[in-house]
Amino acid sequence: MRDYKQETENRVKYIQDKLKESNAKGIILGNSGGKDSALVLILCKLACENTIGVIMPCSSKRNYGEDYEDAIKLAKQFDIETRVVDLTEAKKALVEAIGKATEISALADSNINPRLRMTTLYTIAQSENLLVAGTGNRSEIYMGYFTKWGDGGYDFNPIGDLTATEVVEYLKYFNAPENIITKAPSAGLYEGQTDEQDMGVTYAAIDEYITRGTADERDKEIIDRYHSRSEHKRKLPSIYGRD
Repeated sequence: MRDYKQETENRVKYIQDKLKESNAKGIILGNSGGKDSALVLILCKLACENTIGVIMPCSSKRNYGEDYEDAIKLAKQFDIETRVVDLTEAKKALVEAIGKATEISALADSNINPRLRMTTLYTIAQSENLLVAGTGNRSEIYMGYFTKWGDGGYDFNPIGDLTATEVVEYLKYFNAPENIITKAPSAGLYEGQTDEQDMGVTYAAIDEYITRGTADERDKEIIDRYHSRSEHKRKLPSIYGRD
């Protein structure tokens, strides 16, 4: 297990350095009610008093229920400013407009949610001179389990080196709300959605593979496939004459 006291000191300094480099006045990120955003909010609040968590429900009932309640509970426990921007009607309008030009696939439809959230965060950030903090952990990044130009868009990420298992350990260190620690990871993109169900492999298996190189054949095949086909998400766009 990591020394989370020292980890916290190091990460707080990292965040403060990013603020100083950019002359930003604070930090903003989505407060989804999930594990990763909870940890990033805690770390950012320790580093900067002006840390804002934005709750952004978008269509899914879970966004308005369990996740909303957990997001509020976290914000109250760690004294984090909270704003709410309901994106449901914005998504309906966008789907209607784009639907006139193409038949929107189910995957494209679900990815609208995180892209609208990214737009929301950057609109507020630019208006108030804030930095947008990313919340993807090492396991998600390795799998490419994030939306390009959605939750994959941010100015800095203070937890991208931590596996999903380590994020849970770190939250326990901070005594974060129990339901956030124990509930199944989910992006809340549609009713009943969970990360592990989507991927077909557990975070425990992913973490074992990327930290120790061990996995059964089925899990290895899934993890390798996800990692390979998502390589483009971890690179800057191709530019002619530079590649």
